[in-house]
Amino acid sequence: MPQRRIGPVPRSYLYVPGDRSEMLAKALGRGADALIVDLEDAVAPSVKDLARTRVHDWLAELAGPAEATADPRPEIWIRVNPGPAGLAESRLLAGPSVTGFCLAKCEGADEIAAHDEVLTAAERRQGLEPGVLALAPLLETASAVLDARSIALAPRVRHLQLGEADLCAELGIDRSDPAGPALSSIRTGILLASAAAGLLPPVGPVATDFTDLAGFARGTEALRGLGYRSRACIHPRQLALVHAVFTPSAQEVTAAAELLDRFTRAAESGSGVITGPDGRMIDEAVIRAARRILATRR
Repeated sequence: MPQRRIGPVPRSYLYVPGDRSEMLAKALGRGADALIVDLEDAVAPSVKDLARTRVHDWLAELAGPAEATADPRPEIWIRVNPGPAGLAESRLLAGPSVTGFCLAKCEGADEIAAHDEVLTAAERRQGLEPGVLALAPLLETASAVLDARSIALAPRVRHLQLGEADLCAELGIDRSDPAGPALSSIRTGILLASAAAGLLPPVGPVATDFTDLAGFARGTEALRGLGYRSRACIHPRQLALVHAVFTPSAQEVTAAAELLDRFTRAAESGSGVITGPDGRMIDEAVIRAARRILATRR
């Protein structure tokens, strides 16, 4: 059985079309922290069945003995189609090689509950740890965005993701400025819903023009400034920029580790507050930021 990623939270999620055997064969070596194998928009309706078969066979190969490598295998997520087709895909593909399922065009907690039932049965059937298969709803409509809090609180949800292309088309938002106020406020709302539910920060949206790396870098920096810690990519050339933005420096990691160590020792001695090198008070709020840095270290 392949090992799941143990360690840092993913910074990058690379989309891979499920019907492209040659891309699936290379996907694990692209350098992404996580993969999203797509059965939805990237696959034409005429080859959906073919894509399901190819992904099923690819996952079966991964379930065999894992090759010894220095790096852990990327997380593997499957983006399933909306409605009954997606439930059938979750039932077919749930297994030890899969981290979780991205629910395209998710509309609410009822849909998540249906997937939870399917995955619970799959875990029992395959002898997997209960709850090990996660869900990541994609919020692509105004209704879903307004219902983000209840969606975030649903079973198995690990993180949320905005589908901004569909959302902007529905709302008439101009996507030419990816850091514009309309999108920033929506992104912040999803971040708040995630934090309130105790989820990981949302995964940042894709940028469809993978040739504009300068614009992609600016947009990724803007996401980091909002509190995001990862981003979805549609092309491997985007990965290095995402990693550069979301990877803490060695100095930040060292400072965070030292701070956490000092705070832990102070707490053990009965103090909940320490003073930093600059004389400023450091309490639990500051420590949370240090823990976040350590969670994304490489």
